[in-house]
Amino acid sequence: MVIGLLKEKEGENRVSVLPEIVVALKKLKALVWFESNAGAAAYEGDSNYIKAEAELKTRDEILAGADIILSINLLADTEIPKIKSGSVIIGVFQPLSNFARFFAWAEKGITIFSLDMLPRTTRAQTMDVLSSQASVAGYKAVLVAAEHYPRYFPMLMTSAGTVTPAKVLILGAGVAGLQAIATAKRLGAVVEVFDTRPAAKEEVMSLGAKFIEVEGAADASKAGGYAVEQTEEYKQKQQQKINEAVAKADVVITTAQIPGKRAPLLLKTTMVDSMKAGSVIVDLAASSGGNCELTKNNEIVIYKGITIIGNSNLPGSVPADASKLYGKNIINFLKLIINEEGQLNLNFEDDLVAGACITHNKEVVNERVKGMAAHN
Repeated sequence: MVIGLLKEKEGENRVSVLPEIVVALKKLKALVWFESNAGAAAYEGDSNYIKAEAELKTRDEILAGADIILSINLLADTEIPKIKSGSVIIGVFQPLSNFARFFAWAEKGITIFSLDMLPRTTRAQTMDVLSSQASVAGYKAVLVAAEHYPRYFPMLMTSAGTVTPAKVLILGAGVAGLQAIATAKRLGAVVEVFDTRPAAKEEVMSLGAKFIEVEGAADASKAGGYAVEQTEEYKQKQQQKINEAVAKADVVITTAQIPGKRAPLLLKTTMVDSMKAGSVIVDLAASSGGNCELTKNNEIVIYKGITIIGNSNLPGSVPADASKLYGKNIINFLKLIINEEGQLNLNFEDDLVAGACITHNKEVVNERVKGMAAHN
């Protein structure tokens, strides 16, 4: 069994596995090939992979010869024909947004697993890449906000007078939101949190933040930690509550996303107009349209003195630990599809294997992806 590790595209600093995970892969009786500088942006040089007994190969050699190929991001369409039939590709490919490409790729006889499609169950927690990376994003979002905010986060009492603490509003109390709460509280901010799930209240309050309640939310218990569509009546109540909180906030961090759909629009331009000059918005949903109407993905927008940061890959700005967490997710998933003899064993009776699989036997097999194609 040969597992190939590819260097990510320009602008992506993470890598699928660090040298420490290569050691774990060897225990699965796998031979590991890696592309030169695959881990360089995560501060792991080629020599460290070689010490872990990985073999240096060219990108084309890995594509043509590896049984399992690891790449966090989608490969280029031109690279798919280079991959041998029967190979497995594992990454985080957002197939609900990129479904058309998978129908074309399925014809090549490649099995593709996208770990962002894993059922978010208790059993899947050790391989839940969305949670591990969202935790990093939530942490870094607060640090980015603090960097751009022109005042202190904590309250300071000095001989020159008292500095009041920053008021931070976090929209969405999923994994990213909870980590943002914890980080903002550590920095001394006063934190308010909004989430459509009433069940999030207890977690929010346990971290020392205030939970903004809106009655009448749709049940999101089966949405895998994501936001769900709400009724118009609820949206009006929600908007009023958020309007009031935004006007008082110094920093707003938005995290709400719905798989395969545009991110919910939570901050309209008129709401941003109510914020003070010097305020900061960090929009973690920038890649799917943004929760703020003024967000531009991978850009910093200055609007009437307010800084709006659209960054869909904050985990990539903490590449060493983000890669470490991602690699542990990968090794746990690989244990599901590699048997004790070190051979590929795809058991589609396993709900995690089936749920993450997008293409197999020259067809798209994921029902959610097929559903997206049927409605577009």
